[in-house]
Amino acid sequence: MDKLSLLGLVLGLGAIIGGQYLEGGHIGSLLQPTALLIVGGGTLGAVLLQTPASAFMRGLKMARWVWLPPVIEQKKLIDQIVYWSHLSRKEGLLALENQIPAVKDEFLRKGLQLLVDGADPERLRDVLDVEISAFEEEWRSAAKIWESAGGYSPTIGILGAVMGLIHVMENLSDPTRLGAGIAVAFVATIYGVGLANLVYLPISGKLRHYIARMVAVREMLVDGLTGIAVGDNPRIIESRLRGYLRP
Repeated sequence: MDKLSLLGLVLGLGAIIGGQYLEGGHIGSLLQPTALLIVGGGTLGAVLLQTPASAFMRGLKMARWVWLPPVIEQKKLIDQIVYWSHLSRKEGLLALENQIPAVKDEFLRKGLQLLVDGADPERLRDVLDVEISAFEEEWRSAAKIWESAGGYSPTIGILGAVMGLIHVMENLSDPTRLGAGIAVAFVATIYGVGLANLVYLPISGKLRHYIARMVAVREMLVDGLTGIAVGDNPRIIESRLRGYLRP
């Protein structure tokens, strides 16, 4: 579990609630179901209108990466590529065909199959680069729902504030109803800006980080498979691939 994400969320919310308490305000005044309905429902509706269903569902599932990051085993993949390099130098590229069934990753399996089929290095790289571009576009479009929510939320919050003020103006003759309208007006703005900057945009940033890492791993695999295709020394391939490792 990513404890830093949990700490960041707790710290951000704690700072706002703690500041409200230290200023002598009531914590309960920040709890306005009407404002939450306006901001949450309005933001969700805008995102749904913008996003295809498949990208929206994928984006929701990706949110768990904030707490449970995807496992990226770069060292294991490097060892696998180096082993294939040794095997191909000893027995030829066709010897790698027996390795294909054991490969679970679809991208790596496709690259290995192209290698066995005798694709020249440039063709191999071109085909896999197209796969990487499609992969990156697909996952970035899914992660973009959180960035979009971060853009819509403050605006919907302002809309909720205006609605609250309209309610206040309509009831100027009844002072007992003014407080609720003013509360909804200002709390809606807090919800809109707070959710955008403490939840939606940070989630979007972290998802983009992991997508970039997964793309880098695929680029590393392409580099390794291309090295095998041109017959590079396994030690040279290993040294080059280890350059992709992050400290």
